[in-house]
Amino acid sequence: MTDTTSPAPMQDLRVSLVQGDTRWHDPAANREYYAQRMAPLHGITDLVLLPETFTSGFSNDAIDQAETMDGPTVAWIRGQARALDAAVCGSVQLRVEGGASGGGVYNRLLFATPDGALRHYDKRHLFRYAGEHERYAAGGPRLVLEWRGWRICPLVCYDLRFPVFSRNRYDEERPGALDYDLLLYVANWPSPRAHAWRTLLRARAIENLCYVAGLNRVGTDGSGHRYDGDSAVIDFLGEAQSECADAEVVATATLRGDRLGEHRARFPAMLDADRFSLE
Repeated sequence: MTDTTSPAPMQDLRVSLVQGDTRWHDPAANREYYAQRMAPLHGITDLVLLPETFTSGFSNDAIDQAETMDGPTVAWIRGQARALDAAVCGSVQLRVEGGASGGGVYNRLLFATPDGALRHYDKRHLFRYAGEHERYAAGGPRLVLEWRGWRICPLVCYDLRFPVFSRNRYDEERPGALDYDLLLYVANWPSPRAHAWRTLLRARAIENLCYVAGLNRVGTDGSGHRYDGDSAVIDFLGEAQSECADAEVVATATLRGDRLGEHRARFPAMLDADRFSLE
């Protein structure tokens, strides 16, 4: 009989959603604002999510003030991770020179941990409807990392609409193991498409036998776009473990590793999934 349980029991993971009203084109003010909202989380969380482009809001014009990896925001997010003794994750516009892609400004998700380590993922799917593809460089492969016993796949906003890219694949060389246990989406997802946001978060959790945490902003940005928040932590059955209304709020949910393992053992749909590779 095939062993469909996880390779080892996972501990619980505490995930905090920092649903804020990002200041328009004001990186210093946003760093101060989000630092104040995160400060009470010290000792009570393992992972903190900030919105997409949390230093500027979602703006093609913000490309002109894009920082580099040596800039203040990268140093800031590392400092926040150390101060909170937790991973901190969110995206910003960052300019990268040279490299295989020829360089450019990326919508780059940063994942900082207390030991000073920093991983990143560049948004693969650029939002054509808003012209993001005309100003920003597209990212490449997705990132899967390990944090406190959990395998995590962090993605950005529009990536949510592309289920193949998000698909959790079963690794036959590690019996019972899937690519990841938790999908993250950091976003600036406007109110007119709020129903799609709520629906797709649940779909990704159900089809991928995983937890999903989606973090959206609130308020109205400098282009007049309204955001309803609707940040949430969704379990593998599509049920909300934490949901945020349309307000500036910080919410923490505990992800149960034992429940995830039990569900995968009881309902091993990954064994019947199509095999494929991602480019």
